[in-house]
Amino acid sequence: MAREALYLSRADIENLKIPTAEVIRVLEEAFKEKGEGTVEQPPKLSVHIGSKEGMSAMPAYIRKMGALGVKWLSSYPENYRQNLPYIHALAILNDPNSGLPLSIMDSTWITAMRTGAATAIAAKKLARTNPRTLGILGCGVEGRSNLDAIATVFTSMKEVRAYDTNVSVLQKYLSDAAQKYGIETRAARNPREAVVGSDIVVTAVPISKPPQPVIEDGWLGAGGFACALDLDSSWTPAAVRAMDKFYTDDTKQMAQFRSAGYCQDIPDLDGELAEIISGKKKGRENDQERNMAMFIGLGMEDIATAKLIYDTAEKEKVGIWLKL
Repeated sequence: MAREALYLSRADIENLKIPTAEVIRVLEEAFKEKGEGTVEQPPKLSVHIGSKEGMSAMPAYIRKMGALGVKWLSSYPENYRQNLPYIHALAILNDPNSGLPLSIMDSTWITAMRTGAATAIAAKKLARTNPRTLGILGCGVEGRSNLDAIATVFTSMKEVRAYDTNVSVLQKYLSDAAQKYGIETRAARNPREAVVGSDIVVTAVPISKPPQPVIEDGWLGAGGFACALDLDSSWTPAAVRAMDKFYTDDTKQMAQFRSAGYCQDIPDLDGELAEIISGKKKGRENDQERNMAMFIGLGMEDIATAKLIYDTAEKEKVGIWLKL
């Protein structure tokens, strides 16, 4: 009996035009499963190529969803010098019943979209009701996907204040945001202008070790929510320790990163996002809380999104079937 796996290129995946709301929906499912204990997901297994470059394997099995697979991720911060992406990845989706590959797909779109979706899910639980202003540090792929997901979840959003050291990237970001979402845009002259007065702040600059943080205590106002996608690269220890609630996406993975020398001066964790989604822990409890989520990125997010893509592509008859 011939065995085949569906190959999906980046163009194939983007042409499916899967709505951001659908990615958010399946990730909420996955986080709920994680909170219920039906997700198996070891911390990332990484190899380090140079001082900044590396590769990571991110396997996951989401039992009720029937999603099994692994993402193979590259992280090369200096790739922009060659006009190549900072992050690139492939995902392999497997059949839970046989272990055989179902699909091999580009994960560039997956990585971006699931990252924004996870922030939006956290913001639903940890941000104030009806936030109006978003501050962004880092206007690359993650800065874009986070704006897209947050604008999808919060129709109350009226303004984005963005900062990037690359002025042309910043201007393109703001132009696209105004055109796509019809919201007011402002170019921040420095990180402080992006943070002060914002209801939600997302930092997505390249991760640095040791960190060179710029955001100080007091910049994020009462009632603000921050999502640090760059670990402690943007936030000073005093700013992080001033938070009323401090969550991550996976405590074991955070411990692994800390043992590798990252996030050395952060407060004790209040728990995981999955615990909030599954009702085991509380999210925001009043309008004055300053809350933070510091996310590392989970294989289950990629595999849940890959399963959504595979099911959609099979239905739409998109992709190329490869003989195994």
